[in-house]
Amino acid sequence: MGRYVVRRLLQMIPVFIGSTLLIFLMVNVMGDPIAGLCGERACDPATAAQLKREFGLDKPVWQQYATYMGNVFTGDFGTAFNGQKVTELMSSAFPVTIRLTVVAILFEIVVGIALGVVTGLRRGRPVDTGVLLGTLVVISVPTFVTGLLLQLLLGVEWGWVRPSVSPAAAFDELIVPGLVLASVSLAYVTRLTRTSIAENKRSDYVRTAIAKGLPRHRVVVRHLLRNSLIPVVTFIGTDIGALMGGAIVTERIFNIHGVGYQLYQGILRQNTQTVVGFVTVLVLVFLVANLLVDLLYAVLDPRIRYA
Repeated sequence: MGRYVVRRLLQMIPVFIGSTLLIFLMVNVMGDPIAGLCGERACDPATAAQLKREFGLDKPVWQQYATYMGNVFTGDFGTAFNGQKVTELMSSAFPVTIRLTVVAILFEIVVGIALGVVTGLRRGRPVDTGVLLGTLVVISVPTFVTGLLLQLLLGVEWGWVRPSVSPAAAFDELIVPGLVLASVSLAYVTRLTRTSIAENKRSDYVRTAIAKGLPRHRVVVRHLLRNSLIPVVTFIGTDIGALMGGAIVTERIFNIHGVGYQLYQGILRQNTQTVVGFVTVLVLVFLVANLLVDLLYAVLDPRIRYA
């Protein structure tokens, strides 16, 4: 196991460098950040040249990337065009988005897996058909429609929650935004769990456990569910980074100043330092989540061993 972890950590290095290089090149090729900094009126040549020297934009792209990566390994993600350190933006944005992501993941795990188990054990029955139709509707409706609808009904019409989240962004305020953020993934988790449960239910080890007289709940939890969760864990693990990076729409609807909000502002103002810095951290989140998922395989299935 130890050698496998070391090998995976070494494999993450070229993946991290390649991903950040691609993102850095895409962001720098998208447009002129100095034009975005100057606003609607174009900068005069002298001001533009001074700003490029100040932010290092007058150097070749490869040299900019080398300087950026050197600073990243020292914990310096650069300075935004408004003079604020990107690390300061991260310190205020990431805790909010992490709380929002935790709420969303809990919805996926608790509600999604529970519905998947129920429908997988009762495949073909009315409850199975109803859940399948419901998840299909959730997948078909865009997230911004779901968010605006819940905000209108629960926040404006019925007054059950606040229409927008306060700057503190406590967990209780993030329940509805977390449900909106997790809605599509929750539907996929439900359908994936249902399919896996239905397939493994016909396996020999399940029939053997039943023939030995084990209680039904023990057969489901200890044998059936444990082996059926491997594809679900894979999906949820890769979904963590996607939820954190894809929360732009949800955070805009509920006025949450998290990672999605900062990315939106950075893209809108062509603030390359902010965009590249936040995406760099999200790449690390993806890599760590995938590593943890691989390690969880051995916990869920004792047959899996890492040399």
